[in-house]
Amino acid sequence: MVSKTDDIPASVPDCNPVDLSDGARDGKETNDRTEKDSCCGHSADTAMVNGDGAHEHTEEAESKQDGNGDADGGEDSNEQEVIVIQDTGFTVKIQAPGTEPFDLQVSPQEMVQEIHQVLMDREDTCHRTCFSLQLDGNVLDNFAELKSIEGLQEGSLLKVVEEPYTVREARIHVRHIRDLLKSLDPSDAYNGVDCNSLSFLSIFTDGDLGDSGKRKKKGNELEQIDCTPPEHILPGSKERPLVPLQPQNKDWKPMQCLKVLTMSGWNPPPGNRKMHGDLMYLYIVTVEERHVSVTASTRGFYLNQSTTYTFNPKPANPSFLSHSLVELLSQISPAFKKNFTALQKKRVQRHPFERIATPFQVYSWTAPQVDHAMDCVRAEDAYTSRLGYEEHIPGQTRDWNEELQTTRELPRKNLPERLLRERAIFKVHSDFAAAATRGAMAVIDGNVMAINPGEETRMQMFIWNNIFFSLGFDVRDHYRELGGDAAAHAAPTNDLNGVRAYGAVDVEGLYTLGTVVVDYRGYRVTAQSIIPGILEREQEQSVIYGSIDFGKTVVSHGKYLELLDKTSRPLKVQRHNVLNEKEETVELCSSVECKGIIGNDGRHYILDLLRTFPPDLNFLPVDGEELSPESQRVSFPRQHRHRLACLRQELIEAFVEHRYLLFMKMAALQLMQQKANKDSNKTDAPAITESAEAPSAEGGADTARTQSTAAEAPTAAEASTDSTSQSDNSTSAASQTAAPESEESSSKPTTNGPLEPAAAQNGDCKSPLEDPKSREVVLNACKAVGSISNTSFDIRFNPDIFSPGVRFPEDCTEDVQKQKQLLKDAAAFLVSCQIPSLVKDCLDHSALPMDGATLTEALHQRGINVRYLGTVLEFVEKTPAKAQLEHFYRIGIIELITRCAKHIFKTYLQGVELSALSAAVSHFLNCFLSSFPDAVAHLPADELVSRRKSRKRRNRVPGGGDNTAWASLTPSELWKNIASEAQSYYHFTLQCESVDQVVEKYSLQKSTLLREISIKTGIQILIKEYNFDSRHKPAFTEEDILNIFPVVKHVNPKASDAFHFFQSGQAKVQQGFLKEGCELINEALNLFNNVYGAMHVEICACLRLLARLNYIMGDHPEALSNQQKAVLMSERVLGIEHPNTIQEYMHLALYCFANGQLSTALKLLYRARYLMLLVCGEDHPEMALIDSNIGLVLHGVMEYDLSLRFLENALTINTKYHGARSLKVALSYHLVARVYESKAEFRSALQHEKEGYTIYKNQMGEAHEKTKESSEYLKYLTQQAVALQRTMNEIYKNGSNASIMPLKFTAPSMASVLEQLNIINGIIFIPLSQKDLENLKAEVQRRQQLQELGKSNEPTEDTPLELEDKIPID
Repeated sequence: MVSKTDDIPASVPDCNPVDLSDGARDGKETNDRTEKDSCCGHSADTAMVNGDGAHEHTEEAESKQDGNGDADGGEDSNEQEVIVIQDTGFTVKIQAPGTEPFDLQVSPQEMVQEIHQVLMDREDTCHRTCFSLQLDGNVLDNFAELKSIEGLQEGSLLKVVEEPYTVREARIHVRHIRDLLKSLDPSDAYNGVDCNSLSFLSIFTDGDLGDSGKRKKKGNELEQIDCTPPEHILPGSKERPLVPLQPQNKDWKPMQCLKVLTMSGWNPPPGNRKMHGDLMYLYIVTVEERHVSVTASTRGFYLNQSTTYTFNPKPANPSFLSHSLVELLSQISPAFKKNFTALQKKRVQRHPFERIATPFQVYSWTAPQVDHAMDCVRAEDAYTSRLGYEEHIPGQTRDWNEELQTTRELPRKNLPERLLRERAIFKVHSDFAAAATRGAMAVIDGNVMAINPGEETRMQMFIWNNIFFSLGFDVRDHYRELGGDAAAHAAPTNDLNGVRAYGAVDVEGLYTLGTVVVDYRGYRVTAQSIIPGILEREQEQSVIYGSIDFGKTVVSHGKYLELLDKTSRPLKVQRHNVLNEKEETVELCSSVECKGIIGNDGRHYILDLLRTFPPDLNFLPVDGEELSPESQRVSFPRQHRHRLACLRQELIEAFVEHRYLLFMKMAALQLMQQKANKDSNKTDAPAITESAEAPSAEGGADTARTQSTAAEAPTAAEASTDSTSQSDNSTSAASQTAAPESEESSSKPTTNGPLEPAAAQNGDCKSPLEDPKSREVVLNACKAVGSISNTSFDIRFNPDIFSPGVRFPEDCTEDVQKQKQLLKDAAAFLVSCQIPSLVKDCLDHSALPMDGATLTEALHQRGINVRYLGTVLEFVEKTPAKAQLEHFYRIGIIELITRCAKHIFKTYLQGVELSALSAAVSHFLNCFLSSFPDAVAHLPADELVSRRKSRKRRNRVPGGGDNTAWASLTPSELWKNIASEAQSYYHFTLQCESVDQVVEKYSLQKSTLLREISIKTGIQILIKEYNFDSRHKPAFTEEDILNIFPVVKHVNPKASDAFHFFQSGQAKVQQGFLKEGCELINEALNLFNNVYGAMHVEICACLRLLARLNYIMGDHPEALSNQQKAVLMSERVLGIEHPNTIQEYMHLALYCFANGQLSTALKLLYRARYLMLLVCGEDHPEMALIDSNIGLVLHGVMEYDLSLRFLENALTINTKYHGARSLKVALSYHLVARVYESKAEFRSALQHEKEGYTIYKNQMGEAHEKTKESSEYLKYLTQQAVALQRTMNEIYKNGSNASIMPLKFTAPSMASVLEQLNIINGIIFIPLSQKDLENLKAEVQRRQQLQELGKSNEPTEDTPLELEDKIPID
């Protein structure tokens, strides 16, 4: 997810700001050349991710980046590539029957088909589906690119010509008409189908923001707006209503066009009618209650004379033959004509982002009661999907494996090719994820027959739509030694992480399976694409690499070793030897369970990647092994449910990087000492140390550089290591193409070989490593950090250490010991470095989790598994600043409780049969959340149960047990179980016997618990107000449970080029080059759109950053338009109340205010506050920001009393989380003082401003401008207070004829409010002269050099013009 990419310095190695600004000033040529050399040497191999195309890839990606500092640098080489994507468009005229010709802007590499899509979406042509486009009488080929069509040019006239229908075309037409009729109906979004999802922004902005901006230009006369928020949004309110989560959209009251449109029971046409051109029959009831039967024929649609019970296919009189169903219905039903036109008007007015499908399905955990209407297409879909057919490829299923692997094999030598490839990979993945999810649900719902129907349910396997499904149980005691069912449940997600990692490294010739893990109704289903031929043969024959019995028998294969060796560096997997059953040594380059199978298609597949990453010793007690003291101090090792606990990829990256810094420091230190000893008698010592530091950084690998670059080498390597630390989560292995490898860019060409040859090419300087002293230095440093090579820094892990059943040859003993030590160190590193750093980040608010998902993300980013949650919470409890971590602690407790409840719910659901599902779920929620002490389950009515009991039947469906044990669960028992689960799984002690106790003790809110448990388990509940606290009746009834959705995990393919652009754009912005940054981000946006289509989280981050840049550069309307898209996209792709969406709402409110749309800004802020209250309650540092924003806007519209309520709440929260002496608190005091001043309550104003002044004075000193400003303001307030007092005295003395001095009570100007809004939102405008800018660049450069020379391993936080501290992208 992109929200994680906060300040990532671009991970392309040479995106080294130092070079850029240098080049901009002088010696472009030389600089460019050296940069080129260094970057190729430095990363030709790093981009291994891109297989053979590596060289071209990095060259070009990088030349692009160093080009931008100095336009003529590397830009030229890339010019053509970008042009390929944005070819200039031209205009054609379109003439459709019955409409005026209109102009359409097209681009040369669009396909003709895309014009078809546009016409099917346009208001006046949307009812046509079966037509061809003709140019001068020639029919255009649908799949031709426009540029390949002869004679098509600016101004050509394309005619829309109606074509005869076929059965398929008639179906498509009916389906399209139904989609148009349903286009405003949100029921698909509520039901989680067809990638529809909800969005509510337009309700708060009254339609599109762009237009309303022009309409409300009277902003200066402060139109009367009602600013009072609903009661539940005010600070201090304890209500948390659910209903406002989904405000009612007036557009959704559907205008009824038809009562019924369905397939007729007379289908399919009999043979004699087929020969008259009948394709199918429809049955329609109009709004006027007219029942008609319609024939779809090759010529179009007409009324026939059939009724419900008599078949008479002859055309009625008149038959109203029309080519389009809409034309026919408009003639027979005036209501249809009127409403359909109105509906289409509304449809095209909606923002496209409200209706485009999302790439992966998003489910809503709440929904209103939706009427179930008759719908022929839905019924037909349900039927075909049960058979596993895909509508688009009639009569056949898709060969998923072939599609997934073929897209991987597409060429990737240049940008257009890579875009095409990534787009294809992404598309197939999202289709596969959707199909796998449908299939998994069908399997659990019992709609798919097993391929081994004779076995008991747990052991069954299924094939549906060319996808293989298996259940997450330990069948045939496969995992007996590893923890049985618990291990079988954990293995699929581990395997998925492995697939993700290998997929990201993307080695040519090595294939993984499409893998999706679906949790549904308490079962875990793994869906995989099928290796061609694997079902025909026994597993023993097909596995030619790895082991099928956890290491008792092991085989290896040369080709696999060669392929896996390419993944060994990026994944840090060490090649190692193991013994097989015949005591022979076998070489592997992965864990033993990883199996290699060559499919019938000749491709090399690897599967079972569950141990791609090394084991986590903190949760794997091994007899006779002592963990390091850091781990023991926090009572590790601990017993875990299963023995498959692995370290996360992010942890491995962070650990290696940590070791690398250590290595650099040690080498540098020893060299310094040597230098000191030699200084007396050697003159050329500096040169040697300088170049000797390079190899220690670069492992002397590519010392084929000029001396100057050798000196810079450490900087380059350092820079790239920095970038990984913040690089985003595991999936981003691809985005880190350059980073992870270059961080130990170490032994590039010569992994273990001698370094002499490389060094000798050095030419002008004697190879540093020939100097025995330097070599010894490197050797010592290597030993100290546990590198596997003695001549360079190279850390890798052997994933088979501590695997039961794996034996190592005698001669490897020393190596195995080293590896064991490395694993203990990594486990200790997690506890002693990563957990404290997470807590530190939360203390200084650089990490701000708001709910379970964002908390998990924060843990994962730092490589901390969720099983450490208990440890993290204990660590927080012991932290001195515990009070400032209350929000974090509370979110952690909620996450822990809901995860324990989820574990219990999983087994609870497995015993429930389908007819009792809603009763069981509502009973569970009552036990979990309701204060009602004796929740009683409603068993389904007897007659349904008993009749089925009488039949003897073998239980077939996985979820079919007629078992009613679930009904006996009681609240006290459930909470007892939750407490014991917390103890056994998270090793955390929860004091709780009931929900009310927990809520009381940890000050939680039940609405948050409900949201978290629903999202985690896929429950969808009716949106209404629940009375959790009633002691007389349970909160939920079975009618409140609307649905249960799958929870899906899958691989997220990345758009690597776009991501590089995005990162370099961010880097530019952080260096203050806003314009260049903006261009790069725009370019990234184009590429993202190219790969992902219009909707994706990463596009959302792109739009947000663009909006922010537009705003900073003064283009407010553009900022508004981009941010509006970001909000819509966040709502659609992440969810309407995801923390990310809340932040997008806040940004949008700021830009609305800047555009003079005050009432909209307030509505948006109130919405953000409401969502925030629901998601995590009022007590959260982010709430202070929302409240400051609301308070300022209210101050601007002169609602002073209301404004004070919000600002004083912000002051309280800031004081709590930032400490009473923080500058944020001083600012809060100042804002409150300003409102008191506007109310003419000068005494209170003075009192607050004094508090602020004291903080400024203590923190910044007397001379600082902030302190001065504050003291000026104090003087001004005192004068005002004195003047007011005088006036009052005058009135008392002289009564009514007093001469009153006019007092200045000023409403604040919009500009001053906006200025304060910018400050609290972290946007600071600094007016700079050219000279300032030069100095600034020099300063930024100096700091970066310092930083990269390893003076500071922490990235410097305080570069001077950090535009709003590094413009957090979030």
